[in-house]
Amino acid sequence: MDAPVNSLIRYRTLIIAIVVVMLTGCSSTKMAYRYADWGVVWWVEDYIPLTSEQQSQLNADLDNLRQWHCSTELPRYQAWLDELEADLTRGTPDVDTIEYHQSRLLGFVPDLLERATPVAVNLLQSLSDAQVEALAEAMAENQRELEEEMLAGSAEETAAARAERTRERVERWLGNLNTEQEALVRSWSENRGRQTQIWLEGRENWQRALLSALEKRDSPAFEAQIRELIVHSERARGPEYQAMMQESQQAMATLMHGLIEAGSDQHQDHLLARTDELNADFGVLTCSS
Repeated sequence: MDAPVNSLIRYRTLIIAIVVVMLTGCSSTKMAYRYADWGVVWWVEDYIPLTSEQQSQLNADLDNLRQWHCSTELPRYQAWLDELEADLTRGTPDVDTIEYHQSRLLGFVPDLLERATPVAVNLLQSLSDAQVEALAEAMAENQRELEEEMLAGSAEETAAARAERTRERVERWLGNLNTEQEALVRSWSENRGRQTQIWLEGRENWQRALLSALEKRDSPAFEAQIRELIVHSERARGPEYQAMMQESQQAMATLMHGLIEAGSDQHQDHLLARTDELNADFGVLTCSS
């Protein structure tokens, strides 16, 4: 994750991307939703020791964001999940259908990013020079750790590690993979080329852009700069990152179609059950707690 700005929109990740096979490890959607704001606060504190005033403001801002998201966005998610369930019950969706639902999912993001921008601006404008320095040091250290972890070893070892991560995430939605499905995941991972390195380079580019903006956080242009980094983060990450993400989304849709097609009725039932469970969780959430 990138710095406090992206930590604030981690709320979006917990709620929306929970449906994407690449994310979510929480056993309870209701718990993830209701306590996402506190999770964000803890994550920010890992980077920057906040003052009591900063923490109070952040808590209030995140609560307002959660209230809006719960009352306005959850009904949209449920409508989409109803449509997804209907398509799954008809049998194996083709690639076009998967790409359609992928597009629907990503279409929820812009409004939430816009809403998250004032939260980020309020926090980042309040930082002292010492806090910005601590943030820069923490980000650099975290970047080094990720590079050591994800790029240590040969290209084959990197691909194997990526395949294992993907398999674990896919199995949350499809159940245990069969031999053909595991081969599809390995092939997909081997064909990702420099994806991991490009992702890390893009992450570092984004962090540099954030630190540059923080040098002039008293400027009238600061809010627009932070909005650009949140709403259009891919621009700061660079053209290679943008091309990689576009190709990766298409490849993921193809992979998901292949995995479902290579699976059994049991895999299809598992996916449908998980989708239904998520929809039911959203249905009983309240916006007051």
